[in-house]
Amino acid sequence: MQRVQVIGLAFLAAIGLAIVPSILPTGPTSALDASALLESGQMWVAGGTIFLGGLLTALTPCVYPLIPITVGVFGARKADSRGRAFLLTTAYVVGMGAVFSALGVFAALSGKAFGSLLGNTWIVVGLAVFLVVLATSMFGAFELALPTGLATKLNNVGGGGVIGAFLMGSVAGFLAAPCTGPVLTGVLAWVSRTQDPLVGGALLFTYALGIGVPFFLIGVFTVRLPKGGVWMEWVKSVFGVALLALAAGYLRDAFQPFGGLVNSVATALGKNGAIALAAGLAFVGVLVGAVHLSFKEGRQWIAKGLGVAALLVAFLVRMASPLPPVTEGADQFTWTLTFDAHEVNTADPFEQALAQAKHDCKPVMIDFFADWCAACKELDQHTYVSKDVTAESHRFVTIKVDGTEDHDVLESLYERFGIQGLPTVAFVDPLGQVLTEPRVTGFLPPEKFVKEMQKVAIATCSASP
Repeated sequence: MQRVQVIGLAFLAAIGLAIVPSILPTGPTSALDASALLESGQMWVAGGTIFLGGLLTALTPCVYPLIPITVGVFGARKADSRGRAFLLTTAYVVGMGAVFSALGVFAALSGKAFGSLLGNTWIVVGLAVFLVVLATSMFGAFELALPTGLATKLNNVGGGGVIGAFLMGSVAGFLAAPCTGPVLTGVLAWVSRTQDPLVGGALLFTYALGIGVPFFLIGVFTVRLPKGGVWMEWVKSVFGVALLALAAGYLRDAFQPFGGLVNSVATALGKNGAIALAAGLAFVGVLVGAVHLSFKEGRQWIAKGLGVAALLVAFLVRMASPLPPVTEGADQFTWTLTFDAHEVNTADPFEQALAQAKHDCKPVMIDFFADWCAACKELDQHTYVSKDVTAESHRFVTIKVDGTEDHDVLESLYERFGIQGLPTVAFVDPLGQVLTEPRVTGFLPPEKFVKEMQKVAIATCSASP
């Protein structure tokens, strides 16, 4: 009977990985901007909008990987009462809010883009190691290998008290940083202008509370995994694989050669080929033993390890961002310049592109992005591939600025163009003036993005130098 169940689960994994990523919704769009409400002094209304933006962000695929963490902290641990679960979950959400407040105020006052700390390789590696430890706990692999005292401490991470839950929530705050959208961008812009860290911190905390609502409900009401049963071990293995996939995704974005290799493979395979390979690897991984086998029993750990590895490769290939085509054509969106300050160590190529655009009397569209930014990838995967966006882009000089890693040149560009968070798409008119409107902060679907592009008027440059 178990064999039939495993085959069925393998088919579900293959079909799910092939279909689900294509139908998942995207994050909040630029329509949710509370900056105007903040400027007019409507703090309570702005606070409600910010909270709603956080809640909508929590309902997007970018935040879903936090669910296994929440389940691991509260569902797989011992909670002796509903009140205890309430207290621990509250500490978890407050920890998330504390990190958002600190990171947001720091970003607004320092001129750095929110989430830019994820461009620090050591921070990303630390988060990845943390996720691997959590996944290992889910698999139960270290219980036989580590000293009893250390294993006990690892088992109690996050579930041993309020402080542990708070720390776990703090890590979740870091992990959710790439998912922040236009609501947070508006708050950061307001904080940078008013230089009021207390109110700004409170508003960012409100945003984090919105993100924390689903996890609060999960922690208090829905996750109480039973203490026995084979199926529970299967569920924990699924969560463990999800955590490892999240860790692998962070490492892919932190180490560009690794990420470039994955994206190159996806590009070579093409969209359908990448989906087929990912589905096949998912099927084989589950069939070999990624879910139903155990690291604890005999040599099953070899088969389980191979199965988990196959699933990780499947996730990486399926979620890869294919490299842009190198051939130009009327039906392809091409960037006039992809600017990486770390490659040239100067802003000269960027300035030359702007100067040439002004000389040619052409508007400029500048996409500030980062590999760790979830909404940036949504723009690449859903918006820039649109034929309507491509057609409209032909009248622009298009520049893509890589903000994956901090650099002095980047910080000067952020200050010059008023960049508070990523993604931000800024526009420069044909006369060389930076426009405050239109501006895209966060994801926009193609039809709305085209309307923003059309707001950049065609100027007569006869009076320009």
